[in-house]
Amino acid sequence: MSAPPVFDDRFRDKLGEIFAWRRDVRRFRREPVSEELLTRLFELMQLSPSVGHSQPWRWLKVADAEQRAAVQASFSRCNADALAAYEGERAALYARLKLEGLCEAPVQFAVFCDHATAQGHGLGSRTMPEMLDYSVVAAITQFWLAARAHGLGLGWVSILDPAEIAAIVGAPPDWKLIGYLCLGYPEEEHEVPELVRAGWERDQRLTGRD
Repeated sequence: MSAPPVFDDRFRDKLGEIFAWRRDVRRFRREPVSEELLTRLFELMQLSPSVGHSQPWRWLKVADAEQRAAVQASFSRCNADALAAYEGERAALYARLKLEGLCEAPVQFAVFCDHATAQGHGLGSRTMPEMLDYSVVAAITQFWLAARAHGLGLGWVSILDPAEIAAIVGAPPDWKLIGYLCLGYPEEEHEVPELVRAGWERDQRLTGRD
């Protein structure tokens, strides 16, 4: 058995910087991301915890132009519906927000949870089946932080119709959409979240508890 690593103060400070500078990116440069770097990010993602060691995440790369156009169309419809649910100044503010990078992001993934997976033999998920979904969320978070450490930005697009996205990418019926991810090099860098800068919501890190 090898000795465990020792994490010093310098490492902990750097880790804190990664957490602080992880942003939900919507503005990307069109610079490609190398396959070697993507492979490394997936290696790090695979280290993520999962209930019963089920590893239920299923990542589908969306590179086909027609598929991407269909995803953008789904976003446009869902975004219009979301806008209609707001009124007054909140509606005007929503209309000004940039909520996705679907046109610019060079790499895009539809990430699913495989609810039919036999891996893990149901350990830990019989009474709480949602643990499979949470395992995929944890894997996305780990991928997100790894991407940030390599200078990449990631955007999680949720204003989509899950059934439409599953049909667009040809996902099996037992797969549940967890997230649609845009990945690339950020066009700009900000420590403060964009929704805070835009005035949509306050950040408790900055304002403290009420």
